[in-house]
Amino acid sequence: MIEEHKFAPFVRILGKGKNGTRSLSRAEAEEAMGMILDGQVRPEQLGAFLMLLRVKEEAPEELAGFADAVKSRYAVGREIHVDLDWSTYAGKKRRHTWFLLVAFCLASHGYRIFMHGSKGHTPGRIYVEDMLSLFSLTPCDSWARVETELERINFAYMSVDSFCPPLGDIIQLRPVLGLRSPVHTLCRMLNPAQAPASIDGVFHPPYGPMHQKAAQLLGIQRNLTMKGDGGEAEIRPDAECLLQWVEGEVLNEYEWQRVVEKRFVKEEQLDPQVLVQVWRGESTHEYGVQAIISTMAVVLRLLGEEGDPKGLLNKARQLWDRRNIDWCGSISS
Repeated sequence: MIEEHKFAPFVRILGKGKNGTRSLSRAEAEEAMGMILDGQVRPEQLGAFLMLLRVKEEAPEELAGFADAVKSRYAVGREIHVDLDWSTYAGKKRRHTWFLLVAFCLASHGYRIFMHGSKGHTPGRIYVEDMLSLFSLTPCDSWARVETELERINFAYMSVDSFCPPLGDIIQLRPVLGLRSPVHTLCRMLNPAQAPASIDGVFHPPYGPMHQKAAQLLGIQRNLTMKGDGGEAEIRPDAECLLQWVEGEVLNEYEWQRVVEKRFVKEEQLDPQVLVQVWRGESTHEYGVQAIISTMAVVLRLLGEEGDPKGLLNKARQLWDRRNIDWCGSISS
């Protein structure tokens, strides 16, 4: 008689049917993800597990348990001083990655920003990792390199492929499975450098409370989840944006009001050099600059800056106007 695989009970918990299915406990989720990370799961089990979770929708306790498993196996192993953890896993389709310039601007003013993400899993999207070379930057391949870059320019980017390769492999299953898996959500929650503040974006608003509660369970003191442009943490200046906060033990949400009444037409083609030109001040881009300022305003709030929206927007404009365009050294032309 064939002995049941040790991972089978976790698939069964999720797939018992309409009345029998339940979410995993945090401990069960940690054990299940641990087996996945350790290569103890068969491919068909992994596919079934991920898609059953997708249909059910992840519970905060499951995400926290998954994160526990990742952290116990892929811990940084050293204390790295970071002000803000910024996850970027969605990619952009019809707008530039304006939020990257927000991170650069804050870094040029002394805030230490650690950004992590993935690329290439969804055709037709632009990813931060592909934009770095325009600014003579490269992804970090080790935590030692992250430390070096943070000391040098207050900014570092690392792919999930470098800090947790198994999760990177699972993310690349997106075109195989036809859907994004819960690992896309998990990666946004990891905050691998243990920054006191973190920010992430969602495409579907109902995912926001899940992110809030998972961040709270993981002990993140200040977290902001937003329905940003394309699923990234970027404010659209021509639309209201729901902001969902974790501040210690308190969860709250409110709408950030649009700063432009008109609707901007989406761009048919995206020339990456536009990012460089706007950063240098060589050209203007009404949508882009408004997106930068609005996004920076809410990030300043996340970083502890006090004030009403008008005051935060004014502070953001000042920082943008006074950015050091030579902050990262020579920029590719």
